[in-house]
Amino acid sequence: MAPAVGGNDTDLLRVQLESLMVDVDDFFMITCGIIIAVMQAGFACLEAGAIHAKNVTNILLKNYLDTFICCVFYWALGYALAYGPGDKFIGAGWWASVGLPAERNAHWFFQFIFAATAATIVSGAVAERCNFIAYLIYSATISAVIYPIASHWVWADGGWLAEMGYSDFAGAGVVHMLAGTLSFIAAQSIGPRIDRFKNGAPPGHSTPLVSLGALLLVVGFLAFNGGSLGHISHPGDSAVVAQVINNTIMGGSGGAIVILLASRIGFCGDKKWSFMNTINAGLAGMVSICGGADQFYPWASFVVGIVGSFVYIIIHHSCIKLKVDDPLDCTAVHFGGGFWGVLATGLLTKNGVLLQMSHESLEMLWHQFAGAMIIMVWAAITGIILFYGLKSVHLYRVSAQEELQGLDLTSHVVLTYPCDGWVVTSKDITHGQYRIFRERIDGLSHNEVTYPPEAWKMPTTLPQGFQNENAVIGKPSYVSNLNILHKQGKFYPQRQTHDNMAFEMRGGRE
Repeated sequence: MAPAVGGNDTDLLRVQLESLMVDVDDFFMITCGIIIAVMQAGFACLEAGAIHAKNVTNILLKNYLDTFICCVFYWALGYALAYGPGDKFIGAGWWASVGLPAERNAHWFFQFIFAATAATIVSGAVAERCNFIAYLIYSATISAVIYPIASHWVWADGGWLAEMGYSDFAGAGVVHMLAGTLSFIAAQSIGPRIDRFKNGAPPGHSTPLVSLGALLLVVGFLAFNGGSLGHISHPGDSAVVAQVINNTIMGGSGGAIVILLASRIGFCGDKKWSFMNTINAGLAGMVSICGGADQFYPWASFVVGIVGSFVYIIIHHSCIKLKVDDPLDCTAVHFGGGFWGVLATGLLTKNGVLLQMSHESLEMLWHQFAGAMIIMVWAAITGIILFYGLKSVHLYRVSAQEELQGLDLTSHVVLTYPCDGWVVTSKDITHGQYRIFRERIDGLSHNEVTYPPEAWKMPTTLPQGFQNENAVIGKPSYVSNLNILHKQGKFYPQRQTHDNMAFEMRGGRE
């Protein structure tokens, strides 16, 4: 027979079990937070690939710094406003972690990653023309004040929107819709890139970077939503997390697949298997799931993703009609997907209006709509103060001359793709059969070029009105690393002599 367990032994086992549960929950949150942090790499790649080569270093540095800037300001102010002791409107304790209980450190880390994500989204909306000082200011402000106060209303104990009945499992409204609203205000206030609505949308310089970034974001999204449960040691937690992750990928699938087909039949413009529409629609579908990820059936998640993708398309074209230049479609993806996700929580979750019509479900839908409007108004008011304030003191946008030259040269004095790194010599060529690119293999079925020459160009002259003779423009080493693509109006010439090829790949320098 097993020896009897005394009362003291039972108490000890209970304490050890409770301690183990806390440790498991903390480890779960920290692990998910680390995976979510990979989304910073995703945003960096996506944004870098979608812009001109002359601005890549600038956008990469901004994405890199988002983590560290947000860390400092969320530590000093943000977490206190979001989760510190206070009232139902705002927190007011644990400033700079003073007095913060040790057992809340894992929660702090997880929520800081969310704050960094909200701030990072905005950088894509003002890419290629935003002053670096303005970036530092808005990134700090979003992570220190704007996002934390909104998250207090929804996720802090006793937050007034939560008490009203508003529900947001993983931040469809608090993170994505808020960041999307800020992105619209930011893009509208800074104005479009030079000639954006005269010559059409400039192509990004690297579709491989865009696709890599999108894949990293998909991976991060799974932890973003799955980790939002906040614990994994309670009975049934693993099933909930699995359901959330499955619903998240179902939403992305609905968005990506349907818009891929819609693009091919011409619903979204030219008839083609659209690369960017498919990527952004998939992301919009995953954003749409955030609000009720733990409450959707898989089929409902697929439907939510489909609707979210069409919301993305509508807002994308609406921004163009309004002449709001949002290079990364931050408004369409995050505001559109986030707003729809908040409403879908009241429509298509297990207790939603469309599945279970009742007074309670109608009331829930109203609370979702009201909460979305409140968060939107908060983001709009603070965004107008922030971005128009920067504009009023002339700190927001770089000069036209700097924009044309590229922010890599003017702000960082660096070339992302130094010409010497692209030199082709006779040693690299075998029997004269070398081809720089296969002839429009991408363009045949997608009408999209992997490395568009327009995205690699740098103007050799400035527009009339610029008389600065010291301007660094059109250096032969940077005019275009791919000038060869323009020769004789051909994209990809079939044959070159060894010497001529090396000469042209050097940018035309002897």
